[in-house]
Amino acid sequence: MLLPFVVIDSLTAEQSRLWREHFAPEPGGRSPGIEEGIWRRTQDPRNAEQSGWTEDDNGRRRVVHYRLHYNVDRSRPTDRLVMDELYLYVSWLAPADEIAAHRDDLEKWLADGRWKPTGDTWRRGDLLATITEFDIHPQDERADRDTPAGFRSIDVLIQSTDYQLARASRNLPWDVLAGGMRVKEERGTPEYAADLSGILDHLPFVVEAGCGTSIEAGVPPLHWLHEVYRVTARTGDELTQGYAFTMTPTRDILVKEVLTDTVRKIDDMVSMFRRLLKAEPTEAHRTLKTLYDAGHAVGPVATHNFDRLFARAGMTEAFMRRYDEKTPPMDYPAEARSLLVIGLHADRREVQKRARERGLKVFFLDTEGVTERGVHKEYLIEGARQGDVVVRSEAIPALGRLAELLHTRPGPDPADPPTSAG
Repeated sequence: MLLPFVVIDSLTAEQSRLWREHFAPEPGGRSPGIEEGIWRRTQDPRNAEQSGWTEDDNGRRRVVHYRLHYNVDRSRPTDRLVMDELYLYVSWLAPADEIAAHRDDLEKWLADGRWKPTGDTWRRGDLLATITEFDIHPQDERADRDTPAGFRSIDVLIQSTDYQLARASRNLPWDVLAGGMRVKEERGTPEYAADLSGILDHLPFVVEAGCGTSIEAGVPPLHWLHEVYRVTARTGDELTQGYAFTMTPTRDILVKEVLTDTVRKIDDMVSMFRRLLKAEPTEAHRTLKTLYDAGHAVGPVATHNFDRLFARAGMTEAFMRRYDEKTPPMDYPAEARSLLVIGLHADRREVQKRARERGLKVFFLDTEGVTERGVHKEYLIEGARQGDVVVRSEAIPALGRLAELLHTRPGPDPADPPTSAG
């Protein structure tokens, strides 16, 4: 038995409360307890450096779609967090000889991992694996896309037994693919400032947040998932940014890891959710809450994070990291005069674009760099425009300074022990 897979063996009373209040399914809405990711990588002249595109080598495609369902198991004296449903889909389009070689690898990995054949599938405990080859992929027929001469497709599906995914959800990665490759924004010439004092002339502000505040809380950045799901060919101590896509099926070690070292790889896959449930709102979250309470910030926090840290700090979230809508709805209150973007590199859900269309001035709070293993690499905000303001700083000190300028400071963290007088 592999499922339910234990993520946290013993939840504290506070963690159980957090689950009930912030991760349980929302009536008529999304389920924060489902972690989902989609990556589609194709070869194109515009991404030649990452994809290896050349005139003689093009047309390859890799699609990855995963869904992990989390729940709290209350069948024991102490609640525990478990992952009870798993769905992992990997699809390749590549030259026929590479697909054939990959099929041979898959057969070997299934044998090495002791998966038992059952008809057209293989089974290990509560997991089923299915391999399907195509001359022309059904999704390419659906979209009327041509298959390059000499190419074939192969799909690998690993899922929990009896798991049923609706057709609309199965089609999500292909609908994303049909939308075309995301074109990198053309950066303008923003103004740089030492702090956020300029936003005082543009109050109140709306907030959009990327993973910057979550990283400060100890949650891995979302691009860390690229390594877990082998979206890129990162090895050893290479930095996170700027390395090549995984574009050859015989080099796709994700499926190999799942088939041959299943328990360890699943533990790798659930580690993000384990970390985020253990994380707590930081001084940045608490400071933002006081700014909301004082009326300096308005509207929901447009967040791309699924850690619920803003909601846990008492703010309303508008979740943007969705695949069913290219531009999820976002509320910009009529009184808003600016948008404060915290720790977000690109405007993938057009929150900034829509803010500018409403006449809001855009302020960025971002370190504009990535530091890993003691090495710092510049990582400029992609879509900053002329007229925007960039403050290069982490969120906690910059928001603290803004609160001082507004004479607003957060109260003590309820989790902090009281100090004694005298």
